Amino acid sequence: MKKLLGAAAVSTTLLAPLAAHAQKVGLAMAELDTFLTLLKNGTLDAAKKSGATVQVENAQADVGKQLSQIQNFIAQKVDAIIVNPVDTDVTPKITKMVTDAKIPLVYVNRKPVDFAKLPAGVAFVASDEKVSGTLQTQQVCKLLKGKGDVLVLMGDLSNEAARTRTQDIEDVVKTKECSGLKIADKREGKWSRTNGQDLTTNWLSSGVKFDAIIANNDEMALGAINALKASKKWTPASIVAGIDATPDALASMKAGDLKVTVFQNAAGQGAGAVESALKLIKKQPVDRFVNVPFELVTPENLSKYSGKN
Repeated sequence: MKKLLGAAAVSTTLLAPLAAHAQKVGLAMAELDTFLTLLKNGTLDAAKKSGATVQVENAQADVGKQLSQIQNFIAQKVDAIIVNPVDTDVTPKITKMVTDAKIPLVYVNRKPVDFAKLPAGVAFVASDEKVSGTLQTQQVCKLLKGKGDVLVLMGDLSNEAARTRTQDIEDVVKTKECSGLKIADKREGKWSRTNGQDLTTNWLSSGVKFDAIIANNDEMALGAINALKASKKWTPASIVAGIDATPDALASMKAGDLKVTVFQNAAGQGAGAVESALKLIKKQPVDRFVNVPFELVTPENLSKYSGKN
């Protein structure tokens, strides 16, 4: 009997680590600004619910640092890697590094430049950027009744999202309904509230005439509002538009300041990235592009989005 019990104990000991094994995922974040912090938290929440563990690395907007972090994930033999790229032009190198190591790869939020050529075992989870800037600019056009001068605050142009959102604005201005709009100037604010404030202050100081400011994200939009208020150029009718529907942006809209934003589901993108990674680990099919839809947010439907990001 003792021998049998001993054998059972050994069997239990051998099986326990297997039963307790959790999928380990490496999460390489470009940086942790307001929106990307929400995305990271959504990733961690989804992983916890699925029983997976996530190791997070923040590249602090440094391409070299991110490549080194991904190499470390590969060396650790993680089960999958999720990447929010610092520079989307570097994604072909990342794709090769990770796929050569036969590790499933998921890009999240920022579209890889090699998207059309992504091999099996690689997916992209995000929202369709052709929709974001389009919804935003169409609403600004509606508020201006199809006529006026606009200024554009662009994100970091090394990111596909900034380039596409800016192109969206330019495309809407070319439409028949909004042909009365004119882009007076556009500047690269690199997603930063401080940069958005500084650039807007420069525009105000130089006497540029405008009827609205369209920013590629909420942080720059909030910076623009700060500059307008500091320069005493702000009125309740001032039109500033952003994208992301961050908590700060929604609070600004509730206060009557920000007039337009576009809900980008940070938690949804994080959860979608985890779900895709776990499916790829199990060699289950995953769409190359997993779309998490954008939604227009205005003061009229603001309450629907409170607490969502």
